[in-house]
Parts: sequence; C-alpha cells; structure tokens
Amino acid sequence: MESIIESQLSVKRMEHTRGVISEAKKLAERYGCDTSKAEFAALCHDMARCISESHLKAYLQEFSLDSGNTHSLELAHGKIAAELLKRDWALDDMDIINAISFHTTGRQGMSMLEKIIYLADAIEPGRKYPGVERIRELAYQDLDRACVESMKQTIEYINGKGREIDDNTIKAIEDLLLKERGSDE
Repeated sequence: MESIIESQLSVKRMEHTRGVISEAKKLAERYGCDTSKAEFAALCHDMARCISESHLKAYLQEFSLDSGNTHSLELAHGKIAAELLKRDWALDDMDIINAISFHTTGRQGMSMLEKIIYLADAIEPGRKYPGVERIRELAYQDLDRACVESMKQTIEYINGKGREIDDNTIKAIEDLLLKERGSDE
C-alpha cells in the first residue's frame, strides 16, 4: 500500500505523510490506541491529496459526496480517500474511514483514532506555523485540549483568509468544549 500511495504523491507530500505516520504511532502509544490502525490511517490520510481538481470534482459526483465540499476542494481529499479505500480496497473499519475522512476538519463525536490522526496531521515535524509547539506539547498531555487549540488556530487562520469554516470543525470544537466543561463540574 505504501508504494502505491508513494507513486501518487509528490515527494514533499510523501515526506509529510511519513511525518504523520510517525506522530500518529507515538500518539497512539501514548493514549493506548491501536498503533496499526493509526499507522494505516496516517499512511492513507492524504492519498487523494495530489489528485487534479477535475478528478476531485468527478469523485465528488461519483461518490455522491456533500456538495458543500465543492467550496473547498482542499477539504474533499480526505472524504475521497476514504471512499476510494472502501471501494477499491474493501476497507470497512469505520473508525479508520472516519479518521481519514475528517482528518482536516474534525467532527462531532470524534473517536480517539480520529483525534490522533487530526492532530498528527497538524503537528508532524514538518509543520511550521505560529503556535504549533504549544499544540505539540498539549497533544501529549490532553488529546481533547490539543484538538481544541488546533481547531481554534484553524478557525482563526481561515477567518483571516475570509474563507468559510467547515461546519464539521464548528461542531467538533463545540462538542469538545462541551465535554471539557462537563468534566470541570
């Protein structure tokens, strides 16, 4: 599988993927999550990232994916990768499918694996952006808090660009904050 994915990605994207795999395995070990599932989801998370815009649009139609993805094809690659894995590789593990599908946005009710892949993508060693060190530290202290911080930064960045925030991200952060407030009581 790795050689197939490597043949479809740019050198830079494959380097990023290897960083995500490494980070996902460490986070999975830290939190007692299945490391083989984390490694597989990390390997496949960006497998549709280098597909042309026309092919992405064709896949959105073929898989009857939410037309909301057309406003940001950047976000569609995870959902398309998940659908390709289901169709072409008979993947039926919904935890892995959701981890890949929502790795850029998060979603309400994220599983531990989903949080790990979301964060591994955000904090892998090649990522350089303001605040990444704080999120890296938090990731090994409190998975939910790290997701919240990462999502806050994403929302701030997207708002700064004048772009639309994905509804899944809004629902994910609201869900995590509600859970956090509930545990404080």
